[in-house]
Amino acid sequence: MSYDQEKIKPYNDGEKAGQVEQMFNNIAPTYDTLNHRLSWNIDRRWRRRAISLLAPYQPKTMLDIATGTGDFAILAAHMLQPQHLEATDISEGMMEVGRWKVSEAGLDAIISFQKEDCLQLSYADNTFDAVTAAFGIRNFANLDSGLQEMCRVLKPGGHLSIVELTTPPRFPMRQLFHIYSHTVLPVYGRLISKDSSAYSYLTKTIEAFPQGERMVGILQKAGFSEATFERLTFGICTVYFATK
Repeated sequence: MSYDQEKIKPYNDGEKAGQVEQMFNNIAPTYDTLNHRLSWNIDRRWRRRAISLLAPYQPKTMLDIATGTGDFAILAAHMLQPQHLEATDISEGMMEVGRWKVSEAGLDAIISFQKEDCLQLSYADNTFDAVTAAFGIRNFANLDSGLQEMCRVLKPGGHLSIVELTTPPRFPMRQLFHIYSHTVLPVYGRLISKDSSAYSYLTKTIEAFPQGERMVGILQKAGFSEATFERLTFGICTVYFATK
């Protein structure tokens, strides 16, 4: 099955994965600044909530998909203290920023970065205790394949924690978020990142991405059980938690 956000591309020409890689390479130097400012720093709280759901299970080996500049991986390393955390992304530009941040945090012995195609991960079956993804899965060119890969590399009984931007389901936050995401977010993103397409693309994918109960069904179809979701900040963000 295809989903609406899979058809949305940052630029006009080429296949989606290559365009997404190019876009994130373009905005890598300003990505962290924009993320924190555009969310009023609430994104830090969202990540913390997604990681806290894994705390009772004390995962020793972790995989962070679409790690970007490594914010989720660094916070997970501090909160969960795994033996090893593999941070993967399609964008070398984003991971270069992440490597610098990990080094500054003194976490080189725990976190390592690897360029990976989320639809064809190089890891063996049943490798990780936990798999995570923050604000990345809506960029997958094929959501079903990406989630199936995440399930494949997770150990039986292991857990998946995803945090993703979503559209608030109720008035008036739904209307306010629509105005903000179509005015402030793309204009400010364009001014700071100098990429005229990136933040318009991100807004479109948020609106098109399957949410709530529908996303739980997609997770179960990919091989996960006991999938649940929790809306945060009036539904601007949603955490999905599932077990293999």
